[in-house]
Amino acid sequence: MKYYGKFTIAYAFFASILMGCGGAALVSTPVENIDTSPIKVSELTKAEKENWGHLDLEKDTIPGMGVDRAYAEILKGKKGQKVIVAVIDSGIDIDHEDLDGVIWTNKDEIPNNGKDDDNNGYVDDIHGWNFLGDGYNEQLEYVRLIASGNTSDPRYNEAVKLQEEEYNKWLGRKTQYDQIYQQLVSNDEILTKHLGKSDYTKEDVNNIKSTDQSVQGAVQFAKFIYSNGIESMAAAKKEISGALESINDQLNYNLNKDFNGRKTGDNPNDFNDMPGYGNGNVKPVKKSESHGTHVAGIIAAERNNGKGANGVANNVEIMSIRAVPNGDEYDKDVAKAIRYAVDNGAKVINGSFGKSFSPQSEWVRDAIKYAASKDVLIVHAAGNSSQDIDVEPNFPADNVNGVEVADNYISVGALAPKYGSSMVASFSNYGDQNVDVFAPGAQVYSTTPENEYDTKGGTSMAAPAVAGVAALIRSQYPNLTAEQVKKVILDSGLKLNTKVVVGGDSENVQPFANLSKSGRIVNAYNALIMASKLK
Repeated sequence: MKYYGKFTIAYAFFASILMGCGGAALVSTPVENIDTSPIKVSELTKAEKENWGHLDLEKDTIPGMGVDRAYAEILKGKKGQKVIVAVIDSGIDIDHEDLDGVIWTNKDEIPNNGKDDDNNGYVDDIHGWNFLGDGYNEQLEYVRLIASGNTSDPRYNEAVKLQEEEYNKWLGRKTQYDQIYQQLVSNDEILTKHLGKSDYTKEDVNNIKSTDQSVQGAVQFAKFIYSNGIESMAAAKKEISGALESINDQLNYNLNKDFNGRKTGDNPNDFNDMPGYGNGNVKPVKKSESHGTHVAGIIAAERNNGKGANGVANNVEIMSIRAVPNGDEYDKDVAKAIRYAVDNGAKVINGSFGKSFSPQSEWVRDAIKYAASKDVLIVHAAGNSSQDIDVEPNFPADNVNGVEVADNYISVGALAPKYGSSMVASFSNYGDQNVDVFAPGAQVYSTTPENEYDTKGGTSMAAPAVAGVAALIRSQYPNLTAEQVKKVILDSGLKLNTKVVVGGDSENVQPFANLSKSGRIVNAYNALIMASKLK
């Protein structure tokens, strides 16, 4: 369902409120040093939380990708070749203070003249293309199947059952979250009145001494919020408010059989209808459309500029392709987006979206094969359903009945920031055939619209981390093919045998090596060393 963001990750916690208140030669990290790594027992500092994906398991006992180590020991003084990375996602805030210097510009197109100057089929595509036009909200794919009335489709009855189950589930969650929000508001008002200020701190709450039962209850509630890593009641209200917005979107748009959000005028079931549909405005339609901006920042937020966050890659341009709505993406849009990226110079494509129904999946597979024929690497999020996607369908996919159609596609699962049994993010999909590798994806700090920054979680965040590593390799070693870059990323990762909790289910404990094809976590430091030996 839609892009792989953080809402489902936060749900379990908030639902619980209702029930409880150097100069040496470069040597790759030896495998034997990893499974014996000590478990970090201290809490991550603020700096570590905002940069954990760039830290190093061997040096920091945090399962990051060794990005900072790679820059310090390998990339120092090396610039490399510029690499274009296409981000197929929601809109990107291309004016963001930490992204404005890394946005791709189509130099063959004259801005805003209403002409297709470079004859690529798209008018005024200055920084990419918007395949959604003015659209934003959309149905999920299986809801579109129901709305089509195509009862002969072999998955129609499954879709009807799923829609009923999901609608009732989200209706129940709306009731729960409304209750949680009211608890937050009520307790916040009590504390505000008692302390005489609305911007009270955790220390203020801890110092309250009162015999008033309502105040005591509010203090207990606030301490419960703080104990779960949320810094303030205001932050909790913001989180719940965002969750309620997402829930209402599910009920009003994603799961609504009578809603149609398509605004481009084309027939999404006809691949050849209206070539060049959409427009050149790649920005978000509203501030909460933040997913694409967050993904872009993980890849390429300007490094060491004293602002916000550092991207993985230092010499890239982000091509913004808006093709993922607030709902399920259309196969036509995804296939067209991949082809647009390839034809306009991208060498790496990031896709942080997915769904379980894909009526025109062959269009997307053909686009993946087209990208392979043009030496373009695609990195895709494995999904957030806590499922084995060797068994449960997940699209896009680079295979038919388990047989890969090309070797330019990396599927990425998500890691959490603490090494040990809980290292695999509870939401992450897995599969030793259809997930290739794991990378940092939970609690990732990056850019959001209007010069802001936020922490999000999902395999959506793990994929761009790997896309950034791929861009680093292609920048430093441009002669390597997409297939070679994929092999380097998979083969150079840190192979772990430690046992981990899978899908957030404490009863499901497996060796980490069983969860992906490589059994590894991505390591930029090792990858660059391996790549240097292939150049």
